[in-house]
Amino acid sequence: MATFIVLLGPPGVGKGTQAKILSEQSGLVHISSGDLFRENIKNQTELGKLAQTYMTKGELVPNDVTIAMIRERLHHPDCKKGAILDGFPRTPAQADALENMLHEFDGHVDVVPFITAAEDILVERLSARWTCRANGHIFNEKFNPEKEAGKCDFDGSELYQRDDDKAETVKRRIDVYLDQTSPLISYYRDHDKLVEIDGMQSIEQVTRDLLNALKN
Repeated sequence: MATFIVLLGPPGVGKGTQAKILSEQSGLVHISSGDLFRENIKNQTELGKLAQTYMTKGELVPNDVTIAMIRERLHHPDCKKGAILDGFPRTPAQADALENMLHEFDGHVDVVPFITAAEDILVERLSARWTCRANGHIFNEKFNPEKEAGKCDFDGSELYQRDDDKAETVKRRIDVYLDQTSPLISYYRDHDKLVEIDGMQSIEQVTRDLLNALKN
């Protein structure tokens, strides 16, 4: 039977890093709904064109279009063992739609790890990010500082801080995420699927906790 994981966590908690490690260690494909949208739009697939008609009008892409994209992706041979879903679902209605769709693959959502961290730590992590103007290389003044202040190690171009990495914007992004996903967190908690993981630990310990959640 295939294994399906829904990975949750606010911006700056290290979800992307953990999804990559978890994918490598578990053999499950990491499917980011954001990447899936960009891929379908770039390749001008039928679903990509359909999604774009809503996005161009500034409307939300309907659940059935997103579900259709995920369904199509899960039919690829590399998804035979299952997948780690990241960025979808975002609401209880989407969670229901996903559960119904996974029945086609003889599976269901097995576990929902929710990586958490104190808001002030998340703000501190994200607002320490600086980007190089030439090629978008990312540095972090706390975890991965540049060798020469204000200059990219790779191409020497100036480093700047993107608007969405500024502290007040970061705080707003985190608040919006937590506000929007709180019904989904309650939904998975009520279904005994949610496992809270302390994202303030080392990367290695967070990975160990995720793998344990998967085993259990």
